[in-house]
Amino acid sequence: MRARLALLGGLLLVLAVALAVYLLQRPSDQAERGPIVIGLLHALSGPMAASEAPLVATVKLAVEEINAAGGLLGRRVELKIEDTRSEPRVAAAAAERLISSERAVALFGCWSSNCRQAVRPVVETHRHLLFYPLAYEGLEQSAHIIYTGPTPNQHALPAADWAMHGFGRRVYLVGTDALYARRVNAMLRDFILLSGGKVLGERYVPLGGADMGGVLADLQNLQPDLVLSTLGGSSNRAFFDALVAASLTDLPLLSLRAAEPEMAAYDGGRLDRHFTAWSYLQSQPGPANQAFLARLRRSQGEGIQASDPAVSAYVGVQLWAAAVREVGSPRTDVVNANVLQQSVALPQGFGSVDSQSRHLWRQLRIAQVKPGGQLSEVFALPRYIKPEPWPVFRSAEHWMAVLPRSEGTP
Repeated sequence: MRARLALLGGLLLVLAVALAVYLLQRPSDQAERGPIVIGLLHALSGPMAASEAPLVATVKLAVEEINAAGGLLGRRVELKIEDTRSEPRVAAAAAERLISSERAVALFGCWSSNCRQAVRPVVETHRHLLFYPLAYEGLEQSAHIIYTGPTPNQHALPAADWAMHGFGRRVYLVGTDALYARRVNAMLRDFILLSGGKVLGERYVPLGGADMGGVLADLQNLQPDLVLSTLGGSSNRAFFDALVAASLTDLPLLSLRAAEPEMAAYDGGRLDRHFTAWSYLQSQPGPANQAFLARLRRSQGEGIQASDPAVSAYVGVQLWAAAVREVGSPRTDVVNANVLQQSVALPQGFGSVDSQSRHLWRQLRIAQVKPGGQLSEVFALPRYIKPEPWPVFRSAEHWMAVLPRSEGTP
């Protein structure tokens, strides 16, 4: 009898401890009724602030629209914004703060690949979820990231192919001294060679750099048929200014990192044969795009410019919200599993997640930059492109062996 009583007492103690742990760990009624917090990581200051401002605007719009429709699961969505200052370490610390202190259930943002790579270990350690909206170099597939921007096979490579067919195969490469530009240009070198072309020269400019003397000297000496630019941020203004000053406005230029807001801000339309490549163009006709732009400007101001990265940021929030509605919970783990099944309407078509790669299927449009920075479509691929994070004309092992692992490496 005494042994039975002791056993019963032990069981009661275990149950009491388990109940206490449950009561401590379960969400309180107030938390379940309170707002659903999500976090945004973008530069509000620093050399990339102007480029990232449209992405902040479209994410704010997406949250406003969700809340205007009653929120999610009867709860308001609250957006917490952190200024990354264009510094990867600042972004990583902000991601940690959003997850650990603010209890954000999903993160959105980052611009540069260096920012994404700094934030990636944070979200993976916490088994969290990041939606990344930029065109990037591929060679990555994290179980905790949804990549809503294009991979090289959806963007840089087919756009370069179009440009070489139109202007010639003697190519010059210029880019920001950062991971994206160096890796994409390494792929482009290989792609150009396999396409029967030749890379005449290659030069990198520091982030925010304005000294284009070396680039201009190369262009005047080498006289390429085509320039492929992976310059980011305010360096584009310096580059466009330098081309105008050197009377090189007729030199064919394909900008792979500057979208409509940068073209307008830096007056990219001063160049006679200046092109860019994206899925979304602000100038696209159609009621869906016109309605999107009207909502954006009512919300964020008449002067706001949309862009492909901004729409990719907007669709990230919509995909997350669709998954929350479907599973009936904002829990990060269940949303992460369900979001792979989601498709949502976009201003230019639809956004569908490729469940194998965690990237979106994408369209490709080539546009010429007109005076004032507006884009005029000159080519559109009549199909969506399946994402291939590793370019298929070489093995994944080849790319990981030959491509630079950080900015500033040859």
